[in-house]
Amino acid sequence: MPGALSHVRVLDLSRILAGPWAGQMLADLGADVIKVERPGAGDDTRGWGPPWLKDEQGADTDVAAYYLCANRNKRSITIDITQAEGQALVRRLAAESDVVLENFKVGGLAQYGLDYDSLKAVNPRLVYCSITGFGQDGPYAPRAGYDFLIQGLGGLMSITGRPDGEEGGGPMKVGVALTDILTGLYATNAVLAALAWRERSGEGQYIDMALLDVQVACLANQAGNYLATGQSPQRLGNAHPNIVPYQDFPTADGYMILAIGNDGQFARFCAAAGAPQLATDERFATNRARVVNRATLIPLLKKLTVERGTAEWIAKLEALAVPCGPINTLADVFADPQVQAREMKVTMPHPVAGQVPLVASPMKLSATPVDYRLPPPMLGEHTDEILAATLGLDAGAIARLRADGVV
Repeated sequence: MPGALSHVRVLDLSRILAGPWAGQMLADLGADVIKVERPGAGDDTRGWGPPWLKDEQGADTDVAAYYLCANRNKRSITIDITQAEGQALVRRLAAESDVVLENFKVGGLAQYGLDYDSLKAVNPRLVYCSITGFGQDGPYAPRAGYDFLIQGLGGLMSITGRPDGEEGGGPMKVGVALTDILTGLYATNAVLAALAWRERSGEGQYIDMALLDVQVACLANQAGNYLATGQSPQRLGNAHPNIVPYQDFPTADGYMILAIGNDGQFARFCAAAGAPQLATDERFATNRARVVNRATLIPLLKKLTVERGTAEWIAKLEALAVPCGPINTLADVFADPQVQAREMKVTMPHPVAGQVPLVASPMKLSATPVDYRLPPPMLGEHTDEILAATLGLDAGAIARLRADGVV
């Protein structure tokens, strides 16, 4: 069954994570994504190990596990865009494509004639998405942008981590490059919107995506809290600024999460914990009161939660429809029966490893489901195929390009 985007070709000039994440999402939805990489080195993340993909004998290859997470369902072609012939090849591919993804510095592709204006001249219907740290304008536009820097600059780290004065206090980044991931998601949505507009207008367009813009947008309720009050939210560890109790709590053998979202849930928790009087105490009877009296309530609850183990608490509270859960390791996650039922791990054939395990797409479409067609490609694996089938080059022309170091 063809994918929803099986009629779309994407020329992916991006590397690292934000751009490739967008490319993988489009590929998962059926698009033909051609990943253009530098000869010899390729996408930077190919070398971001250990850990490494292992071959069929269990030995490390030169492909990092990092690279595998964002490059499924793509074809790889190596092209040296610093050479005039390489630039010409990319322009020819752009003429045959619907979308271009790139994450070079502002103006970085103009010197090669691969910027939007240049490619629009050969393909007016092209949707061209540029992903940068700070966008195409503004005082920071020339700067390179990295997820870690943007998490700090964009405010996320100021609200992530334990409060100052607590053990382990201080700002922390999120454990994955979340700003990159979110930018990839926003970029995908923008590309799909631009393609929908093209269907109506016949016109392509330019998309300016910035990591900083995305990070600010994704501050969500915390930004709303600031804009409503003029006061910067403070770090609360795992606690929620607007809901109490909504955080981690110690148990007899570890930790659990309570995510109590209303007063009824709080009353049921208190009854289960043997302290029903807390739910009728005017200091704690409503969420509004609990937020105001957080510093008094939380120590009282911690004295109760340490009386039982995590599994016992979860079994008891789930039976009462009180939202709760464990803090799983990744081993726990992939062993979880719900994660397994949702088939969130897939295994794909791989030319070197034999099989490669990957995280599945979370998009569950009934009519056009995600098709796991191609494993993350080896560097330049599809160069000859793309040059021959897409550009119509014969074997002699391809051999000459190889001899000249263009591909």
